[in-house]
Amino acid sequence: MNLKVIKTETEYNQALERLEEIFDAKPGTAEGDELEVLSILIDKYESEHHAIDLPNPIEAIKFRMEQLGLQQKDLVEIIGFKSRVSEVMNYKRKLTLEMIRSIHKSLSIPTSVLIQEY
Repeated sequence: MNLKVIKTETEYNQALERLEEIFDAKPGTAEGDELEVLSILIDKYESEHHAIDLPNPIEAIKFRMEQLGLQQKDLVEIIGFKSRVSEVMNYKRKLTLEMIRSIHKSLSIPTSVLIQEY
């Protein structure tokens, strides 16, 4: 494949097809080098044209709770009063900086996700 910057969706799809063809190429070979460069070009195109937005903070908390097998009552120790947890989880109260820090520390959710508007 003629390696060049990927500018269109058609070129992107062609690059993905070629990547599949040479996916098992051995490092240090011509195809191995092509695989490495093609991966970089595809990654660049995807980050510019297929960027994935960060998740909603509350949905991220719910997802993490599900992963850890936690229930809403378990957030009382992290956020505070049961009523406050309920308000936050039902979008009636915004997360405070203190809550964000505590959730980040306890649930390992990136602060970049928690500080978003919702």
